[in-house]
Amino acid sequence: MAVWRLIPILVLLGLALPPGRGESAETRPWETIVAAADGQTVHFNAWGGDDRINAYVDWVATRVATLYGIDLVHVKLSDTADAVSRVLAEKTAGRDTGGSIDLIWINGENFAAMKANGLLHGPWVAGAPNFAGVDVAGKPTVVNDFSVPTDGLEAPWGMAQFTMIYDTAYVDAPPRDAAALLDWARGNPGRFTYPQPPDFLGTTFLKQLLAMTIVDPVATAAPLDETHALSVTAPLWAYLERLHPYLWRDGRTFPSDAGALRRLLGDGEVSFALAFNPARASVAIAAGELPDTVRTFVFDGGSIGNTHFVAVPYNATGKEAAMVVADFLMSPEAQVRKQDPRIWGDFTVLDVAALAETDRAAFSGLPLGIATLPPEELGPVLPEPHPSWVGWLEAEWERRHAAGN
Repeated sequence: MAVWRLIPILVLLGLALPPGRGESAETRPWETIVAAADGQTVHFNAWGGDDRINAYVDWVATRVATLYGIDLVHVKLSDTADAVSRVLAEKTAGRDTGGSIDLIWINGENFAAMKANGLLHGPWVAGAPNFAGVDVAGKPTVVNDFSVPTDGLEAPWGMAQFTMIYDTAYVDAPPRDAAALLDWARGNPGRFTYPQPPDFLGTTFLKQLLAMTIVDPVATAAPLDETHALSVTAPLWAYLERLHPYLWRDGRTFPSDAGALRRLLGDGEVSFALAFNPARASVAIAAGELPDTVRTFVFDGGSIGNTHFVAVPYNATGKEAAMVVADFLMSPEAQVRKQDPRIWGDFTVLDVAALAETDRAAFSGLPLGIATLPPEELGPVLPEPHPSWVGWLEAEWERRHAAGN
């Protein structure tokens, strides 16, 4: 079940709690939490669709076992909403302790649903020692998840920003705004496409286009009003009507996901791909998936970005160990390894300039990768719409454009 449909169901079941409320505030000293974590098992429910990310989680499991005596078990998900539904089912059944999920990789709609309905432990994040190193001032999305304040209920562990990938063998000067992209597609029919929503990256492309075509940029920060939404998004749908006839296969069919789109780029069928990780193209080049003529760019005016988080369900069996693992994920050791494009390439949530000299050196020594833009060239981060917009955008796209509509 899609989470945008799950949210009203939660309310209908009578589980809605006041906004911002967690099930229980964490008041114990951190030393007490660490001591209780020793010997606990953490069932970490996290997307399992990328071998590199899975390998990183395996490394985390080794480190927390060594440092804290914690047994970390990666429960690989194909859809985070499945884990949200499981916690809901346990609450509905009255299973308020001994829950099956201890830690969950989460953001956006899933977080909004769990926060609004008291399905999370906390607040607790402010008391985690490594949160002090997080760049709250420079990266405001570390405490605002799709415009929803995190209120200490989830810990940031990675940054994402929408990035365009292109092959210089086919593209001399990449288009830097929506009008230029349309012009390029008209002049090069069949050489551009995007993944079909509700694929995450396909939906992100819709949000990026919406941000570039919308008249009132703050309109999507508020919860969705469907009548108003049709007016707000009218420029987006008009733009897609003009763009689709020039897409790959005339816009009658779309790649299923980002991986399928990268394969089209690697095979030379299209000239562009999309990513939500600025290092993704470099990683793909190193893996032999894309040619070394591939580079990246961002649109003028900024690109959609967000933070991804981990959170502890209200009924987690190993709450203490889950919080300790989340704190480790924010540590310089874990963050620098995660940002290494040879490992994952996921950008850090930390304020690198404020770190100790040895940690700053570790970050500065990381290879960017042949196609990775340096942080100062990524431009401003555009905020995500309120979570209530996501499912509506996907459904409206389906109504208008699926199967060549």
